[in-house]
Amino acid sequence: MTDMSSSVRMRTSTRIYLYVSLSLIAAIVLVPLLTTALGGFKTLGDLRTNPFGLPTEWQWTNYTDILFGERYWLQIGNSLIIAALTVLLTLIVSSMAAFAFAHVRFFGSSFLLNYFLLGLMFPAATAILPLFIRIRDLGLLNTYWGVVLPQVAFGLGMSILLFRNYFRNLPEELFQAAFVDGCGYMRFFWHISLPLSRPIVATVSIISFVGSWNSYILPLIMLNSESKYPWPLGIMVYRGEYGTDWQLVLAFITLTILPTIIVFFVAQRHIIAGLTAGAVKS
Repeated sequence: MTDMSSSVRMRTSTRIYLYVSLSLIAAIVLVPLLTTALGGFKTLGDLRTNPFGLPTEWQWTNYTDILFGERYWLQIGNSLIIAALTVLLTLIVSSMAAFAFAHVRFFGSSFLLNYFLLGLMFPAATAILPLFIRIRDLGLLNTYWGVVLPQVAFGLGMSILLFRNYFRNLPEELFQAAFVDGCGYMRFFWHISLPLSRPIVATVSIISFVGSWNSYILPLIMLNSESKYPWPLGIMVYRGEYGTDWQLVLAFITLTILPTIIVFFVAQRHIIAGLTAGAVKS
């Protein structure tokens, strides 16, 4: 009886510790977001005297002026085009490569896999000069593809790793039965592996989308026309014009981060399933 009660107390204390820890982490994440969003509703004087509290008078025009302006939607559209192309290409290339590494045995497969994973060690900023020269030689400067292709290349390492672990965790009996029935590699990939891999597809999509959406260095180097600027560069221009009106800058930032928050909440169940599915090899 004593052992049972001590076990209950231990579980209770563990649960309390877990809830407190998660509450602190949530506060660390949410307080800056709420402060930024509320700051967009304030006047400049109210923002200086009351940076963390509720607005004294809600300035809805700070948001409506941005929403009804052409610049915001142009930059959001540019970001969506770049992010969508990045996600699409990353999914196609990384899933097919990961399937080959998971199920096809060929000479040099381990070397090629390690070569791709080596890219995880080098951020894009370390290769920005040769990358710029290559993109210039290809005639892709000031185009969406000049940003998309490097983002896909630098995202392949993590995407292939996630896809490969997930594909290897699929039942081997399923793979063998498909081959007995005359199913080739490509049919198995398109009609069996991918339909069963929606969680990891969602996970890789969100990682690629968020990375592309928040990318700053690559668009800054590759794009020189303001009409093609994504939102990180748009904020730089916007801040240059309204540098003293911080309430407008905060409103602009809030509106630009909303899409990623919405996408995350819509796909969070699949993200968690995708990240945990390949963690343990059954």
